Amino acid sequence: MRNMTLNLLLPLALFAFVSSITPGPNNVMLTASGATFGYRRTLPHMLGISAGVAVMLLMVGAGLGTVFETVPMLYTMLKYAGAAYLLYLAWRIASASGMDGDTSRSRPFTFFEAVAFQWVNPKAWIMAVGIVATYTPRDGFFQNLIVATLVLSMINFPSISVWTLFGSALRRLLRKPRAIRWFNVGMALLLVASLYPIVLEHFAT
Repeated sequence: MRNMTLNLLLPLALFAFVSSITPGPNNVMLTASGATFGYRRTLPHMLGISAGVAVMLLMVGAGLGTVFETVPMLYTMLKYAGAAYLLYLAWRIASASGMDGDTSRSRPFTFFEAVAFQWVNPKAWIMAVGIVATYTPRDGFFQNLIVATLVLSMINFPSISVWTLFGSALRRLLRKPRAIRWFNVGMALLLVASLYPIVLEHFAT
């Protein structure tokens, strides 16, 4: 049985860090949530992201990727459903009232909403498939998969926290409801822009 060696752990940790801390749907949403609701109220959202990505990695490693190879249409349907949901989330972010506005109609993501969102998040799929395909040795696969999941979980949460803290810091500057509304509109546009890989793939086929 081949255990994951240090030579493989370091590249895995680097991949997990780069994938977690670079801009993407999760981090854009966390920045907006941090600015609108603060770090503490966004904490369930962050925990849900880390848990959701970990569960996805385990399930992809357990064979879900094979299902998509057998039924490609299922993956295509999931991809476009995810794009539609991201557009809905962009609207939700853009219409968030902010800390000085009427917050009865807006709230941060719950833990389970964040877990569920990973299944329609293209970047989360790239992370999970990339780790399983590239950084998880075939010998002793399931043991190595658990190690990879632990590494990802330990790195992901601190990385995404940076974006929430950034949003929370901006919160002090965005005192006026109009200022935070425009900030949220900007975050919503960035979220829409994160769909460009799907658009390019659509026109390339």
